[in-house]
Amino acid sequence: VQLQASGGGLVQPGGSLRLSCAASGSIFSINAMGWYRQAPGKQRELVTSITSGGVTNYADSMKGRFTISRDNAKNTVYLQMNSLKPEDTAVYYCNAQVPPHMAYWGHGTLVTVSS
Repeated sequence: VQLQASGGGLVQPGGSLRLSCAASGSIFSINAMGWYRQAPGKQRELVTSITSGGVTNYADSMKGRFTISRDNAKNTVYLQMNSLKPEDTAVYYCNAQVPPHMAYWGHGTLVTVSS
């Protein structure tokens, strides 16, 4: 499984960005996809995930501001981020879970929220 993430950049506080993650390779084996982020000096943390059945999960601090969605025809997962805050600044990583224990990661995409 290969993951290609895109869509990061610089945005002002209160603004929006949409990240994309396109999967290729053995995509039939993917059970869930999601996004993690890592801010400077902090551990990587879960942002959100979505299963192959469409069940979503969000970290509490992202609920109501971030939305994950998927386009199965394009094998792509999206992360719509609204009402961005400076503390959302981080490198965002796409993740794919393949049962029973495999996890694949895309290259990170930097999101900077600053005025």
